[in-house]
Amino acid sequence: MSDYQLIGPFAQLLPMTNLGLKGPLSDDNLVVIKQAGILIKDNQILQVDNFEKLYKTSQPLHPALTKLNRPMVGLPGFVDAHTHICFGGSRAKDYAMRNAGKTYLEIAKAGGGIWDTVTHTRNETQDFLTKGIIKRATRHLANGITTIEVKSGYGLSVKAELKMLRAIQMASTKCTADLIPTCLAAHIFPKDFEGDIPAYLQEISEKLFPILQKEKLTNRIDAFIEEEAFSPDLIHPYLAKAKKMGFDITIHADQFHPSGSKVAVKHQAISADHLEASTSKEIDLLANSEVIPVALPGASIGLGCAFTPARRLLDAGTSLAIASDWNPGSAPMGDLLTQAAILGTFEKLSNTEVLAGITFRAAAALNLKDRGKFSKGNVADIVAFPVEDYREILYQQGQLKPIKVWKNGKDSLF
Repeated sequence: MSDYQLIGPFAQLLPMTNLGLKGPLSDDNLVVIKQAGILIKDNQILQVDNFEKLYKTSQPLHPALTKLNRPMVGLPGFVDAHTHICFGGSRAKDYAMRNAGKTYLEIAKAGGGIWDTVTHTRNETQDFLTKGIIKRATRHLANGITTIEVKSGYGLSVKAELKMLRAIQMASTKCTADLIPTCLAAHIFPKDFEGDIPAYLQEISEKLFPILQKEKLTNRIDAFIEEEAFSPDLIHPYLAKAKKMGFDITIHADQFHPSGSKVAVKHQAISADHLEASTSKEIDLLANSEVIPVALPGASIGLGCAFTPARRLLDAGTSLAIASDWNPGSAPMGDLLTQAAILGTFEKLSNTEVLAGITFRAAAALNLKDRGKFSKGNVADIVAFPVEDYREILYQQGQLKPIKVWKNGKDSLF
């Protein structure tokens, strides 16, 4: 069998290769290759060009040919840089109560909130959690998402967090999409912990972190910086230890109150996610750092609150990734493309800014440099839609589904 593969012709192909990581992006800057082909070697991108040209020049290589029999628009596989798809239970009751006007505190007193998911997740087996991740990741893949970040954070003890991260690790061996695990043991303070917040964070960092490294469960540590979760002062030693041990840092920042962005910048986090409450001060702080803002429109839709100020962030010179925040509480929809299209409408983002936010800018938010663009040597992750004009994809606001998804050069829609 040949090590080479040629796919095409695509009516349009968007390589996303000439676009910057930070700042606004105009549709005028978007390169669109018509009647294009993709030449792949060993599951990696080798060349993107006119299909007929590639067909002729590649014949000495004897590539396996995948001839497309209808018009399609091709893009790099989508990247969802923030999800919580490892969980047990449902929070449908919370959703109904929230829409009926109940407050977060009232919902929590009625037995809802994050602690409800913690209780259900702790009670489930690792095998059950693994199957749930696979089911949700498979749905994501069908929607063109070939790389999926997955957080723990519904365990909130060394034992339960390990169960979640081992479930994510097991699921990753059975999923076609790449799963990127993240430890969110600093999600909320567990109400059953016998001690204070510093003692909990110390226990996690001393007992859990070494196991994460020994079992190679994750190289990413996340923390929720919020009045109801962990304050900037209390979280600093925890993040400093994680950084010293070599973990990448990411932060749940500025969701309800503006405090997390400063923490993200201080600890040189890869990303700061949420940012719905960010003010001009936080936007300027992020713009003068290498931290990548990640907008989570699914949480805004689920909670009925303001969107991340994506337009202001981009105009200030930041990057912008867009992720689903798929979780059982605040963002149960889990439809990245729909959410990204809606965010684009409300924040007046160009098509290019939205597509960059779910491809190479999202990859950068996971510190992944080998995807999100059709660059030579990148993984051959490709999503194709059954249209002739790429603008139809966001115009149809998630209702247009991929007709083909290739993961590492292999057709993954069965």
